[in-house]
Amino acid sequence: MTKTIVVKIGTSSLTQPETGQLALSTIATLTETLCHLRQQGNRVILVSSGAVGVGCARLGLTERPKAIALKQAVAAVGQGRLMRIYDDLFTTLQQPIAQVLLTRSDLVQRSRYLNVYNTFKELLGLGVIPVVNENDTVAVEELKFGDNDTLSALVASLVEADWLFLLTDVDRLYSADPRSVPDAKPIALVSNIKELAQLQIQTGGQGSQWGTGGMVTKISAARIAIAAGVRTVITQGRFPRNLEKILQGEPLGTHFEPQPEPTSARKRWIAYGLVPTGKLYLDQGAIAAISQAGKSLLAAGIKTLEGEFDTQDAVQLCDTNGNEIARGLVNYSSDELQKICGRHSREIPEILGYVGADTVVHRDNLVLT
Repeated sequence: MTKTIVVKIGTSSLTQPETGQLALSTIATLTETLCHLRQQGNRVILVSSGAVGVGCARLGLTERPKAIALKQAVAAVGQGRLMRIYDDLFTTLQQPIAQVLLTRSDLVQRSRYLNVYNTFKELLGLGVIPVVNENDTVAVEELKFGDNDTLSALVASLVEADWLFLLTDVDRLYSADPRSVPDAKPIALVSNIKELAQLQIQTGGQGSQWGTGGMVTKISAARIAIAAGVRTVITQGRFPRNLEKILQGEPLGTHFEPQPEPTSARKRWIAYGLVPTGKLYLDQGAIAAISQAGKSLLAAGIKTLEGEFDTQDAVQLCDTNGNEIARGLVNYSSDELQKICGRHSREIPEILGYVGADTVVHRDNLVLT
């Protein structure tokens, strides 16, 4: 049966750790594997890091730049070279590819989000393999995905993929870092969100010298993908042929089981596409009402708030310790909410001088995270 497969490869798998130069044999094997999956009738998307790493190697830089302007310049140098290598390899196998560069703002605006969806749909319909990366050259810090793990999960969610493969420098997830803890236990299957939350606490650490990811970003990405009903696998990037083995049922990598009832596309856009601009801190009654009873959020349940936001902006809904419970679109600006938080809905017209919405966040615009 035809599947939609998103494959993300990180800088640590694309480059040689000692030099930062491209690992051409890995890229060639990946290309062959993806072409083979396409020939079997699958729709395939590749999310590829490496532009900054390739740019560094091209310019003779010995470490990844920290300053954003320099990093953007280096990415501009590297992206063209990276695409040329992919194009040469895929063309040899007569597989057309397309470059798709995205920024977070492409997913924030609903119309642009749908436009990106339509572009992917057309490309996949034409039998093209889109090669996706963050548009590092123009992305501003507050509107960056931060890493391609998040980007790949959002793409997988957007196109409603069947599989998301996160190719990394370890063969699977472990209970601790196997490089420093010899008896770390391998984890073959994560079957629910609660397990994910625990894993997120246990996995610290940054990515490699040349990359931005790490296990924490991969688990966050898996959380986004499984909420969209996408089966997610973390596996070793040095052996791209393992993708086909996994699809045939071999027990390789760490699998994250998708949620049986995926969240709607619009709610996924609210939860993960938008960048929240404020926080609302809720009392226990409000938390129970939204998380257990599926109710809307009322002003009476809000203790305090922070940030500046307008009507219909996305905000995080948190407990009093700052732990995020949900996200949603607000019916009031931060200025209005400062006046009415903790007050009963019937008092709102008198306080504000006009009749506003009964709810601060309506349940149709609220998603538990």
